[in-house]
Amino acid sequence: MPGLYIGSTSGYSGKNTITAGLGLALKQAGLSIGYMKPVGAMPVDTPQGLADEDALFVREALGLADDPAHTPAAMTPVVVTHDFKREAFENRLPGMTPDGKGGGLLDDIRAAYEGLAKGRDLMLVAGSGSMYSGKYSGVDAVSLVKALGIKAVVIDRFEKELNYDLLLMLGEQLAGGLAGVVLNDVPPAYLEEVTEHLAPFLESRGVPVLGILPRDPLMGSITVGDLAQRLGGKVISAHHRTDRVVSQFLIGTMQVENFMLHFRKKKNAAVIVGGDRADVQLVALEGDCPCLVLTGNLYPNDVILTRSEVLETSIIIVREDTFTVAKKMENLLTRHKMRDGVKVRQGAELVARHLKLDALRKTLGV
Repeated sequence: MPGLYIGSTSGYSGKNTITAGLGLALKQAGLSIGYMKPVGAMPVDTPQGLADEDALFVREALGLADDPAHTPAAMTPVVVTHDFKREAFENRLPGMTPDGKGGGLLDDIRAAYEGLAKGRDLMLVAGSGSMYSGKYSGVDAVSLVKALGIKAVVIDRFEKELNYDLLLMLGEQLAGGLAGVVLNDVPPAYLEEVTEHLAPFLESRGVPVLGILPRDPLMGSITVGDLAQRLGGKVISAHHRTDRVVSQFLIGTMQVENFMLHFRKKKNAAVIVGGDRADVQLVALEGDCPCLVLTGNLYPNDVILTRSEVLETSIIIVREDTFTVAKKMENLLTRHKMRDGVKVRQGAELVARHLKLDALRKTLGV
C-alpha cells in the first residue's frame, strides 16, 4: 500500500495545510485517501477517547469524519501527554528498548497504519513538529518512515532563509525514502533566487523539489474572533463581524499624522493602541481596519463605541500593555494554525497550483 509521510524541518511549517490540500487534490483526481497522524502533540478529550486536535481537524477537512475506520485511536495511536514524557524519560514505555528505540510504539503505529490503509489507494501520514521530534521515544519521523516503508515529503518554511543544509542531511538519512521537498511561504523578494538557484542546486544533490509555494497573506491570517480568544481579550462591539480577517498589525503609539501615513500602506491590519488614544482609534475606524485592540484594560469613549458599531469594526479589550500584546500578535500571525474552511480551500488551491502532483504520483506509483 503506497503511503506518504508529510513532515517538516521545524514546527509550524504548513504540514496541516499541505496535507489537507494534497489530500483534496488527490481525491479530486479519483483516489481513495486514508489519513493518520501517528504521534499527536495536541491532546484533546473526545467521547471516543484521547485524540489529537490537528488530526481531528484534518480528518474533517478531508471528509473522513464519518468514516468508521478513522477513529481517534486509529488515527493517532501515540498521543504525547505529560505522563507519556515522564514514562519515556524513565524508559518505561511499552516495548521501549534501553537504547530508546520505539519498540512497541512502532508496532502500534504500524498496526494502525495497516488497518487504515485497507481499501485505500494512498495513505497520508502527517508529522508532528520536525522530522526529529519524538526521537526521545523512538517515534521520530525518520524512524517512522523507515518502519512503515513509505515515502516522505519534507516541508521547509522560509524564515529568514531556507534550511538547505538540513534538507541535504534528510536526503541522505532517508536515502530512497525521500519523495521530495516543498519550499513553503517564500516571500516575493526571494522567489527568483529560490527558483533559479536553490531549487536546481537541491535537485543536483538528489533532493527533488516538488513545489515552491509563494507567501500568501491569507494563510498567515487569523479571524478577529480567534484573535480575541488567543489574546485573552474581550470583544465589546460589532460582535457580528468577528469573522473578519487580520493578516498584519500596526501599533498606534505614534502621532496621528505619522500613523495615517503608515496605516494607508497596511491592508487587513489590526491596530493595537492604548484605550486612551481616541484620536488614533477614530482614524483607524474610519480607515476600515478589521479591528481595534485596546491595551491596558482601558475602555474607549462613547463616540468611539458608537462609530465602531456603525462602521462594523470590532473592538477588543486586553489587559496587557501595548508592547506585550504586539509580541503576542507577532507570534500568532507567524504560528497560527489552520482552523477554518477558507484556509483549507486556499491551501488546496496553492497545492494544486504549485505542487508537481504528477511527479509525486509517479514516485508513489498511484
